[in-house]
Parts: sequence; C-alpha cells; structure tokens
Amino acid sequence: MSQEKRSIADFIFQPEEDTEEFRDTISTVDARGKRVWVYPKKPEGFFTRWRTYVSYVLLTILFVMPFIRIGGEPLFLFNVLERQFILFGQLFTPQDFHLFVFAMLTLIVFIILFTVVYGRIFCGWICPQTIFMEGVFRRIEYAIEGDANAQRRLEAAPWNGEKIRKKGLKYAIFYGISVLISNVFLAYIIGSDQVLRIIREPVTTHLGGFVAMLVFAAVFYFVFAYMREQVCIVVCPYGRLQGVLLDRDSIVVAYDFVRGEPRSKLKKSRPAEAVAGVPLQVAGDCIDCRLCVQVCPTGIDIRNGTQLECINCTVCIDACDAVMDKIERPRGLIRYDSYNGIVEKKKRRFTPRMAAYTGVLLALIGLEVFLLNYRVSVEALVLRTPGKLYQEVDDNRLSNLYNYELTNKTNQEYRDIRFRLLDVRGEIQMIGKVAPLTKGGQSSGSFFIVLEKSEVKGHKNPVYVEVMVDGKVIDKVKTNFLGPIR
Repeated sequence: MSQEKRSIADFIFQPEEDTEEFRDTISTVDARGKRVWVYPKKPEGFFTRWRTYVSYVLLTILFVMPFIRIGGEPLFLFNVLERQFILFGQLFTPQDFHLFVFAMLTLIVFIILFTVVYGRIFCGWICPQTIFMEGVFRRIEYAIEGDANAQRRLEAAPWNGEKIRKKGLKYAIFYGISVLISNVFLAYIIGSDQVLRIIREPVTTHLGGFVAMLVFAAVFYFVFAYMREQVCIVVCPYGRLQGVLLDRDSIVVAYDFVRGEPRSKLKKSRPAEAVAGVPLQVAGDCIDCRLCVQVCPTGIDIRNGTQLECINCTVCIDACDAVMDKIERPRGLIRYDSYNGIVEKKKRRFTPRMAAYTGVLLALIGLEVFLLNYRVSVEALVLRTPGKLYQEVDDNRLSNLYNYELTNKTNQEYRDIRFRLLDVRGEIQMIGKVAPLTKGGQSSGSFFIVLEKSEVKGHKNPVYVEVMVDGKVIDKVKTNFLGPIR
C-alpha cells in the first residue's frame, strides 16, 4: 500500500512492536515451564547492613511480644477458636467486629498510600517472608553451603558424603527453626502459657495442640525450604497490586537508564580512551557486569525497569555502588528514586492522588479513634420477649417482659450489676439475680418493666434502660414498651 492510499486508521491502529522480551516470562521459569532455582550471590553494603539491623529488631519483637503482659493479660492475642482478641492488653469480643472492619479498611488505605509514595519498600524491609528468608534461612545456607557458585556446584555434585552432610544439616536446622516459628505463632493464637504447658506436659495430654504445631512447622518448612521466592512472585498479590498503585512519582528501587545507557564493557587496557569501542563521552556508566542480577533474590534484572518480582530489597543498590567505587564513578546508578526523578530530575511532590488517599486515611483514623473512645466496657442487649403482650398489674400499671444479655469487654470481673429506668415513672422487677460478669464473659436473664398507665401513650412506647455497674452507668439501651392500641 502506498503512503498516499493509507487511511488515518492505519496510522492510529498500527501496532507498536514490543521488544521487551523479558516481560513474556518470569525469571524463575524456563522455556519448558520448569522451575529455575535462584542462587543469589551473598550481598554486602550499606543497605544490606541496615536491613540486617531492622530484621534483628523485628525478629526480637516477634519472639518477645507473646510473653509481654499488661495487667496480667498478653500484649497481643488472636484466639480465633474462642473468639477472644487482645490488643495492647485490651480485650475485644465479637461484638467489636465493626472496630475490626474499620481497622482493616484503615490498614488497606494506609498500604495503598504507602505504596503510592514509597513503592514496595514494605516487602524489602518489613515483610516476614523477606525477613525470615533473607535474614535467617539464607544466612544459614551461606554458612553451610557457601556462596552462590558453591551452592550450584554442590547441587550439581553427586550424592556423596559431603553433600549428604551439608544438605542434611541445612534442612535439619531449617526444620528446627520452623518448629520454633510455629510455636511462636501458636502463642499468638492460644497464648504463651498454653504453648509452654503443651511443651512441658506429655504429648498425649495435648495431642491436638501438638498436631497443630507440626502442621504449622511443616508449612513454614515448605515455604522457606522449597517455595522461597515463589511466595513473592506467585502467591503474594501485593506485587501485582503495585502495577495499579504505582505512578511516575512513586519511590522505587530504580536503575538510572539516563545515566547508565548505553551499556558497554570496561576495558582495562585503555580505560581513559574508550569503553568497548564506545567513546567515553557517549558510553553510559553501566559496564554490564551483571552483579545486580547475581545478587537479586528473585533473579530479575533491575535494569529492565520496575517488575512485579522486585521486592525492593536494595541488594542491587549495594552491588552497583561497590562497582561504581571500583571504577571511580559516582554512586547511585541504581538507587531509590521515581521515574520522573530519573527522567526529568524532579524532586518529590505531593500529588492530588496522594492528597485524596491521605484525606481518606485521616478520616478512617479519626473514625476508629472515635469508636474506640466511646467503646463501652459492658455491652447490654435488651429485647422484649417475643410473643408476649402487655399485662395489667393493677388499675394504674402495665408490665412487659424483657430478656437481657450482658457482654463484658474488659479484663475485670463485675458483680454489682443493676438496671434502672430513665426519664419515666415506673420500675424494673428482676426475675432472679443478675449473674456476675467474668472477664470477657456473658450473662443473661429476664426482667419486667412496669410503667404507670399515664406514661403509656400508644401501642409502642420508647423506653431507655440504664445499665449500672458498681454504681456507675456504663451503657444505655433503647427498647419498646408495648401498650394497648388506641
């Protein structure tokens, strides 16, 4: 077709050739669909050192928190089986589910805002998968099997005494750590006291808890001994979410392609004259040493841009900075930066998208604080007994029968519990005594509300009942008093 006969549509819908072949596959699967095992080179450098410090702090917090108590209660407890949840020593019951919903919405918005601004920094610095994999299990692997090349040689070697000894020791330690982790996570569910009792007493006494511990340990062992980086690449949805959360102003681990391209090999014979045949004024700073690829725990090439496999672990930054120091060029060829920061040299700016997320986040935080502040210590539910009509007590009074249910949301025990009518002439006649409220417990019963006929204005009359504990009003409940139809 000649240039003159081509229509506008031919220009508009002409497909653009995609030359980025690396996006067709993931780095850990070959052309036949088989897994490619990743053997990252042991990283060193500024960011790796600080990530190690952060991982030590977080691991200490994780292992210590189940044993910290406030007022006799654990700092955190997520007992799904018995529907008891303790946060910072405060007991939360299923009646507080709305607080959990708003807390989860706040967390989701926070993750969105955090990702929009700082990219996937959570994965590289805080995520338990990364902390355990890179900070614990990978270090043990380096200590037993050696660096990346030594691990490859050991994997390719036949099963001799050395391989059996190293593999056996590694996997035994892996499983031992998995058992330790499973006990810690179990302590967050059933409490540290219960876990310690299961450990001390015979297995047959707590067979269910022992089986649960073995299942947890097997899951952790499978994740860190076999799945490894596949959890971040295949299982975790966060990497795919970043595709819609990131924009050109988001801070990510990025390769400065403006400064680094075109890539060229460094020739030691004539370093001052040319680099691989490209004049120095044309050649970029990247010498294509591929150390950034060799240290990557997910096996990607960061020079291809932001990818879902990238967990922002910064090991490529440390590797590249070390190379830049050796060839006497400025650091930061790979660094924390945004796309606009690299292309347009723009400084960080507060975008309308960030402002909108921040507004929603602050609103949710304010609502959560308000709900927590007005959360009652004892929640009362008062309902008129179904199927029962009003009764005439005498010529001047009517009565209705009610059922009540009290839920204690605190760690205290309450014994002196009373009910009182508010702003109406009448009385409450209890049926039996109100049972004491144990910590986190419930109590139920029945009572009559007796009102003067002059207070009954129609068929349904709103009535307010105050719940008093130790002489203090802790809740006010609205119900209806049924009267004659007029």
